[in-house]
Amino acid sequence: MRALQIAGRGDRLSVLCLGAHSDDIEIGAGGTLLSWLEQGIRLDVHWCVLSGVDERGIEARASANDFLADAPERTVEIMNFRDGFFPEQGEQIKVWFEQLKRRVNPDVILTHRRDDGHQDHRQVNRLVWNTFRDHLVLEYEIPKWDGDMARPNIYMPVSASVMKRKVELLMAHFGSQRSKQWFDPETFLGLARLRGMECRASERYAEAFVARKLSLG
Repeated sequence: MRALQIAGRGDRLSVLCLGAHSDDIEIGAGGTLLSWLEQGIRLDVHWCVLSGVDERGIEARASANDFLADAPERTVEIMNFRDGFFPEQGEQIKVWFEQLKRRVNPDVILTHRRDDGHQDHRQVNRLVWNTFRDHLVLEYEIPKWDGDMARPNIYMPVSASVMKRKVELLMAHFGSQRSKQWFDPETFLGLARLRGMECRASERYAEAFVARKLSLG
């Protein structure tokens, strides 16, 4: 399979990362961001968590800063929309998206899948496509009890060392989540191993995305 590079060593890449909750971006695309940095791509990242209140907000900011430690430019925004009620807060969140659009013009957007089982995730995706109409959008996946894993069409192979770092950071920063049955290293490594098998990743691991529109030039 021919690999297409989104950017090369020394290139600048502007990335908008959107997550409904404090650990979403890290789970769905943390390995991809770490891999881009490892490849020498100069990332300019705007990292937005829409629901990060109290302890969850503190965790979100600390984790983002660790994942982006090697990024030349980064902005981290933690909002306080109510967890679990994004569809009911649609107007307020849409206003926030419109304001965001005036502040950022990314090369690529990393966000939730359209058919994700969580209502907050789906609302973020809907507003991404409603607001950003001329951008490359890569929709990441998050394992959870809903059993809603999809069939991706974009794969990002990640090295074993990057995958190890991703899991270490997840477990170190999100103490509030460690009591949840699904939140453990085996879940994250298992999904990455499956996706790595599907794309024949050289070091066995990968993150996967859905891309609904691509323009090749």
